[in-house]
Amino acid sequence: MMKPSMLRSLHSAVSRRSSHLARRGYATEPVPERKVAILGAAGGIGQPLSLLIKLNPLVSSLSLYDIGGTPGVAADVSHINTRSEVVGYQGEDQLRKALEGADVVIIPAGVPRKPGMTRDDLFNINAGIVKSLAAAIAKYSPHALVNIISNPVNSTIPIAAEVFKKAGTYDEKRLFGVTTLDVVRAKTFYAGKANVPVAEVNVPVVGGHAGITILPLFSQATPQANLDDDVIQALTKRTQDGGTEVVEAKAGKGSATLSMAYAGAYFADACLKGLNGVPDVVEPSFVQSNVTELPFFASKVRLGKNGVEEVFGLGALSDYEKQGLENLKAELKSSIEKGIKFANQ
Repeated sequence: MMKPSMLRSLHSAVSRRSSHLARRGYATEPVPERKVAILGAAGGIGQPLSLLIKLNPLVSSLSLYDIGGTPGVAADVSHINTRSEVVGYQGEDQLRKALEGADVVIIPAGVPRKPGMTRDDLFNINAGIVKSLAAAIAKYSPHALVNIISNPVNSTIPIAAEVFKKAGTYDEKRLFGVTTLDVVRAKTFYAGKANVPVAEVNVPVVGGHAGITILPLFSQATPQANLDDDVIQALTKRTQDGGTEVVEAKAGKGSATLSMAYAGAYFADACLKGLNGVPDVVEPSFVQSNVTELPFFASKVRLGKNGVEEVFGLGALSDYEKQGLENLKAELKSSIEKGIKFANQ
């Protein structure tokens, strides 16, 4: 059982984090009213994500949706003494209410990858889920910023874009593939090898969100550390295989749910700050892009009141990174085309 002193420490840490978030970037109160909807809120990512979004003082209304289990999650999370009002919605007949008026919609819905599961297996289940949820968003919250976590992101983002185009609601500035977990991993792994405080580390990660399509740009990492080439290559491989590392460690009992929830909450917070007019909010994301010849690509994006304000180029790359960029293009192109084809079936 947790000691009262430990509980007090946890509560005060959360309070400090909340007050810090509220202060950062704001000169005056009150903070604008913002509704966040989580689609897939009762799942392995959805539940910890719901908890983390409930802790965010920028959120005034938290809408939790899933095909089942959400009333319990909503009741549980609603008891937390933070700003947002929480409502749980269950079943397709309640999806409209869950979405109406949402400023940010986060989609962790779908099945996680299990040992032995191919990307095709994952695609066949999750692509259909994202397609149907995107159709609902087009109807009920067409102006929301849409953050898609559901894998394979390299295909689910093109699926959502095609659904929105058909509905006449597509705005490329408002659709994001959440690649933040790749950034979180790259920062953590780099800090360990460079022996620098992880809170000070920044590492851009570009490309896509699966295997070799994930390209961390360690040559641009700050603080700079003169790491050997073999260390950089090992860090790159570990970042690319981070999801598999967790799947194997959980031995068939789950995937990267907790770290993904953290990354999803972190990116949603960045989107909310952008909407509220906080300047210079820059995070990598998988978006419609002219950075390469591919129609979608992850790179640093400046977030603002309309979603994407600016998509940044790749900057100077090392020879190893240039090769990695060329190596990822065929697979990423194939995944994008697969999503577009599925959406138009």
